[in-house]
Amino acid sequence: VHEGHIVSAQELTMLLQPLFTQNSRNLVLFLQDRLSIDDFTYLSESYGNKNPFENEILQSSPSSLALPAVDCEATRYLLSFLQESRDWKLTNVTNLNVSQLELNASKGNLLVVQLQPLVSGLTEISTLEAIAENDKIIGRVTMDLQQRGIHFSVIYTAVRPSRISRRTDVMAELRRQLMATEEEDSLSYSPLNVTTGNYTCILFYAGNFSLRANSSVFIDLTNATFVTPNVDSSASECSDSNTTLSLKYTKPVNGISSLEIRFLMTNKFYEGSARQWSTLDSVEIIQDGVKFAKFNVSGISAPAEYSFHCQLVGTGDLYPARLVPDNNEAKNWDVFISTLQIQGFNIENNQFSYASDCTGFFTPAIWMGLITSVILVWILTYGIHMIMQLTTNNRFDDPKGPALSVPQTE
Repeated sequence: VHEGHIVSAQELTMLLQPLFTQNSRNLVLFLQDRLSIDDFTYLSESYGNKNPFENEILQSSPSSLALPAVDCEATRYLLSFLQESRDWKLTNVTNLNVSQLELNASKGNLLVVQLQPLVSGLTEISTLEAIAENDKIIGRVTMDLQQRGIHFSVIYTAVRPSRISRRTDVMAELRRQLMATEEEDSLSYSPLNVTTGNYTCILFYAGNFSLRANSSVFIDLTNATFVTPNVDSSASECSDSNTTLSLKYTKPVNGISSLEIRFLMTNKFYEGSARQWSTLDSVEIIQDGVKFAKFNVSGISAPAEYSFHCQLVGTGDLYPARLVPDNNEAKNWDVFISTLQIQGFNIENNQFSYASDCTGFFTPAIWMGLITSVILVWILTYGIHMIMQLTTNNRFDDPKGPALSVPQTE
């Protein structure tokens, strides 16, 4: 593929045709949340011996293909395309122990391995470690299949790019258009919707939705909730005053047989603002039907006609919207949600309404700009005041007359 070319959905379909015509009837799809071709070079060369990509799948395989840039629309519906292209038996690999899977050799098998996400805001070192861990997962899965003598093909991709290059050699109008397109592509999958009858009553979206239990067990629910939905939301409840979003997961990780997460929202009329406001009051986590953790929510509210959006929501102290533990069990959980958008009331056309953001109007950058401006205006005012106090002599020395004498009092 020549430099700068973005593979379209139609071209990707043609390039993947050999997967459906060859003798190999097994396909393994390694799906990550973010990945770009630059990660392979930048992370490999920047940290010396800490190369996160140690597998040599491309070099050891009889044939390989690397696509530097693929259209987001094509990768967004890749799993659906693969399922429709052949009569595959879909299997979501969650425990990463392929040796226990029973694969029917007479029928095509599609194994979907959901790799751990690269959490937004991490340093490059942390990103390096996360990709290195995913590389080890790829190595373990492929090694298990090879030891069992199973012939297979591998696709390693992501739902959206991790690095977006912005063009600077275009006009301002075109640049704004490109940035708007990139922002639209960042929404790489559809939000989760809960319907009652013929209309949608709850919409929920998150760029990253993950938990950590007892500071050790990491649970990524992003793919299971949005990319390849494996969540039960039938227990959700909707009304004009109270809404509960219930998300039930079966065996999200080893050691946890069931996990339910509830988002409890209310819609009330406030006399001070003379309007209805929707508020996310609490978040509840029920593990295995026994352990109950409750979090009070701080800072998540919006006018009832709007949706709510926040870049970072979780248990961290520095998050704009915080989940505050309400009981002892909640202290054992860490919650991280990035790019959260949720709406539980007044949904029209199955789409999010205008978003009320958790960031206030006066952000830290605005405050710093205002303070700096005030200081500069004060310095300018003081300088003008000092200049205005300067006076000139009203008497001058005459060389033909007596010398001018100015008393010290003047």
